[in-house]
Amino acid sequence: MRNLTPSWLRVPILFFIIFGIVEYFVESGDEPAFIAQPLIALFLVLVLLILIAIEGISKSIKNVLYQSLDAAGKARFDAREQEPSKFMLWIQSTYKKMLGSKAIEEEHEIILDHNYDGIKELDNDLPPWWLYGFYASIIFAVIYLVKYEVFDGDSQIDELKTEYAQAAIAIEEYKKTAKDLVDYNTVEVLTETADLNAGKKIFETNCVACHKIDGGGGIGPNLTDNHWILGGGIKNVFKTISEGGRDGKGMIAWKQSLKPAEIAQVASYVLQFQGTTPAEPKPAEGDIIWDAETEE
Repeated sequence: MRNLTPSWLRVPILFFIIFGIVEYFVESGDEPAFIAQPLIALFLVLVLLILIAIEGISKSIKNVLYQSLDAAGKARFDAREQEPSKFMLWIQSTYKKMLGSKAIEEEHEIILDHNYDGIKELDNDLPPWWLYGFYASIIFAVIYLVKYEVFDGDSQIDELKTEYAQAAIAIEEYKKTAKDLVDYNTVEVLTETADLNAGKKIFETNCVACHKIDGGGGIGPNLTDNHWILGGGIKNVFKTISEGGRDGKGMIAWKQSLKPAEIAQVASYVLQFQGTTPAEPKPAEGDIIWDAETEE
């Protein structure tokens, strides 16, 4: 039995069918499955190699069988290979029927009376692809008119507004998991134990040299009283840690070393010192007095 399609066309078709099935059934988010999961890419490569190998093996078997035939058998085989497939014959026959064209010997039946310098015109039907495409455009126009003019379907502006609303929701959902998007304007006090423990670790690694382990202050100011040089509250503390203290005598800007989420964690931990009693408290500094009940 002869194949209806050549191998150079059959292999890509089968491969992309399998590729489409994999992409449909494998959950990979916004990325293609073969990128999100490298094992999928390996599987697809193996599938492609197997398809090529099958084609090579089938051709080899076919060639061995051909060589085993006698001269008459080879002639019959070659003749059969030259015959067009039934599928192609059906397509050609169907197209000719749809086209409505006449054989040359029957063209006198559809010839028109026009005569231009001996050139006559045939009254052939329109090509089926053009005719059915025209019908399809009429059907589409009717459906479009009914949907948007009769039933008042969403306009492009309405669809755009809907997409904006969906995008805004998606952004808010993304912000919930993307902690490093936090900044001075959006930072809030973190109360989760994991965040405070992380802030404590950062403080003990980077801040105790100037503020001491209990926040009593050394080179840096006392963190346990209600006096603040650059303002209190989570926003001001976050900004001070991120951007640094006063020029020439304040602490360095930690935004080069710490991520925004880490700065939020250590800023929240620093606020835990408020109201505690350090072993050797440094005298209060600064003119700003922070009231925990009124200041954010």
